[in-house]
Amino acid sequence: MNRFMSFVTTAALLATLQAGAQMQLPGEQSSGMPAVPGPLAAKYKTDADRILTAAMADNDGYAALTYLCDHIGKRVSGSPQLNTAIEWGAELMKKAGLQNVKVQPVMVPHWVRGSESGEILTSGKGAVKKPLHMLGLGMSVGTPKEGITAQVVFVPSFQALDELTPEQVKGKIVLFNPGWHGYGVNSQYRTAGPSRAASKGAVAVLVRSATGLAMQTPHTGTLRYDEKQPKVPAAAVSVEDALMIERLAAEGPVQVHLQMDAHMEADVKAGNVMGEIVGSEHPEQVVVLGGHIDSWDVGQGAQDDGSGIMATFEAVSLIHKLGLKPKRTIRIVFWVNEENGGAGGRAYREMIGDKIGDQVAAFEMDGGAEKPLGIGYGGFGGPRRPAPPAPGAPAVAPPARGALDMTTLSAEEKQSFVYMQDIAALLKPIGTDTVSPGGGGSDIGPITADGVPALSPRTVGLHYFDWHHTEADTLDKVDPDDFKRNTAMLSVVAYVLADMDGRLVGRKSTFRE
Repeated sequence: MNRFMSFVTTAALLATLQAGAQMQLPGEQSSGMPAVPGPLAAKYKTDADRILTAAMADNDGYAALTYLCDHIGKRVSGSPQLNTAIEWGAELMKKAGLQNVKVQPVMVPHWVRGSESGEILTSGKGAVKKPLHMLGLGMSVGTPKEGITAQVVFVPSFQALDELTPEQVKGKIVLFNPGWHGYGVNSQYRTAGPSRAASKGAVAVLVRSATGLAMQTPHTGTLRYDEKQPKVPAAAVSVEDALMIERLAAEGPVQVHLQMDAHMEADVKAGNVMGEIVGSEHPEQVVVLGGHIDSWDVGQGAQDDGSGIMATFEAVSLIHKLGLKPKRTIRIVFWVNEENGGAGGRAYREMIGDKIGDQVAAFEMDGGAEKPLGIGYGGFGGPRRPAPPAPGAPAVAPPARGALDMTTLSAEEKQSFVYMQDIAALLKPIGTDTVSPGGGGSDIGPITADGVPALSPRTVGLHYFDWHHTEADTLDKVDPDDFKRNTAMLSVVAYVLADMDGRLVGRKSTFRE
């Protein structure tokens, strides 16, 4: 999840909007684009201050997150825990007084990890016998019952793999260790690596975990098999173990044993959980916000994405508690199956059907509840994740978010940035009054691809990729004050978007999960 953005100063943005010139944003180290108060800020200041005060004093959202993590826990698609969470989520919305609470039925895949282990057996200088810190990749097939014992072929990139002959790879285990170049690059080896290696005859794949933190903590995540290639078992290994295998491979042949019971079972009925504050004047028009209720089968799914669904839920609940009546409907959704399939986002798009024009804005929180900086506005479309590279192509970083050619924007799109800047000015009391191009998420991708304006929080992003998809994704990683600030920011933005006279605009794009 490439959530990091570069920013511009307010003066630069306003000058660009007026001149229609190209805006090239500075690097990621810049502090942000502070908002300037305008007509919307003046109109909604009283309501926004009420929301911010209530949110910073609120403990209900964090209490709900605590229950979700400690009493329900990990919620992988197809598991009983996921459906327990779905039932609990619907009841939570009803108790909060939300309207039209329902669970939209969605069939989800049921991948089962089973037992798994890995071990270095020998190297060029003799026996090593070291257990691997590993986690099978989501949706991976398993090994034979006796496991796979084979020599490792170390490759630092897809290009290096392509330069090997099939004879050099056949019957071996390929280890991808590209170093750490950010999640957008490294996750491509996880998603596409197994099939790329299988096309050359590999019998299994190991991938360096997609993180910059070396703490012997492996990170799982989904892979995507190319149906034209054999399906081989694949696992992530810790940064330390990947580096050790790399060193040993430089000395001579390295042999690894891998055993995985991973397998697929029949699809399971689950669902998207949703509730509403029905609009007072335009109930058919909807501002939707939420996150994904499923998680991986490790940790508690606290930051990914328990914090997202609970912060967005409490943001909507606070609006209801304060008796605010927006003109448009605000809908909270806990989407299902984001981690290994995206079935919830697709089902939501199917439910909307030809009423897509009534989706006023979509706000997804799926980047953790670290200290928030402001809002990313993705009114210009595009997927959150890069597409897997084509066969033979190197892994590349996703296009930099932060370079915006304002000359390509319509007057309505430029006005939308002014709206968002004005709304963000209301958030100055909690220090989240920045706006940046970019935003969205995979759950809302199917609707934002059809032109619905996309938004998402921007946080400091210091540790999210240290924790997510690991056993370390637990409640203690979510700071209560940071959580409250995220909730406050979400609540103000959702309320104003649902009540203001104008609307944001978006662009159609090609959605890829």
